[in-house]
Amino acid sequence: MTEIKDKSIQQFLDELASKAPTPGGGSAAALLGAQSAALTSMVCNITIGKPKYQHVEADMQALLVKAELLRTTLTDMIKADVNIFDQLMAAYGLAKETEQEKATRSQHIQSVLKEATLVPLACAQGCAEAIQLSQEAADKGNLNVISDAGVAVMSAYAGLKSAALNVYINTASLKDRVFAAEKLAELELILQGADIKSEEIYQLVKNKL
Repeated sequence: MTEIKDKSIQQFLDELASKAPTPGGGSAAALLGAQSAALTSMVCNITIGKPKYQHVEADMQALLVKAELLRTTLTDMIKADVNIFDQLMAAYGLAKETEQEKATRSQHIQSVLKEATLVPLACAQGCAEAIQLSQEAADKGNLNVISDAGVAVMSAYAGLKSAALNVYINTASLKDRVFAAEKLAELELILQGADIKSEEIYQLVKNKL
């Protein structure tokens, strides 16, 4: 079976629009983050080697490495989201005729739900990192493509808030409220200041246009 990342954009969007449960919002969130990292890489690539930006050459080289690593991580999360959702659907499909079957099914669902919480939480962290990387691209990048740094931050921000929604919905179904509270606290730390930071970077880019 062809991995989502290897499919055409049209095929991905067709599957996203279909009745099929996957790919869904979690995959879209990861894609938004991956797009952000890719755009930051683009700004780096168009800045590197230009005499006018020789003073930031080393910084852009280092930023490019970080952005490409993050792009790979977030792209892999597209598949991870599909995999965990499929596992969750399989858990809900387990037999529930006897009391033992009901108990086993419930235990398995809760176990998978914990994993289903960790996947979007990791995606949120990745998108938050993408926001930070876009700031350096906006600060030092080639002015000819500075608007792309703005698109990078907006894409990362959308991915972050989208991933957060998936954390919220999965933690709501968890019986282990201690685990749920811990993960929600981690999410709030990731989200802290992201609204303001994203708007600051957007305005930074806008003022350079």
